[in-house]
Amino acid sequence: MKPNIHPEYRDVLFHDSSADTYFVIGSTLKTDRTAEYEGKTYPYYSVDVSSASHPFYTGKQRTAQNDGQIAKFNKRFSRMSSK
Repeated sequence: MKPNIHPEYRDVLFHDSSADTYFVIGSTLKTDRTAEYEGKTYPYYSVDVSSASHPFYTGKQRTAQNDGQIAKFNKRFSRMSSK
């Protein structure tokens, strides 16, 4: 390997904000933030989704109950015709 061309590989603390879990994983990610975890100080990076919160890995499917435009129309105007 050529010297001085590879990024620094180190342990980084990742925080899954949606599941409030922490992971220490080796990474080349560059960040200025640090956090203490289990008595050690690590470079810190916050993520929205990880294997602890993703529906594929957890088996918990989140579904949004959004009505379609036709359902909204029928819901709104069905009340008027019954009066």
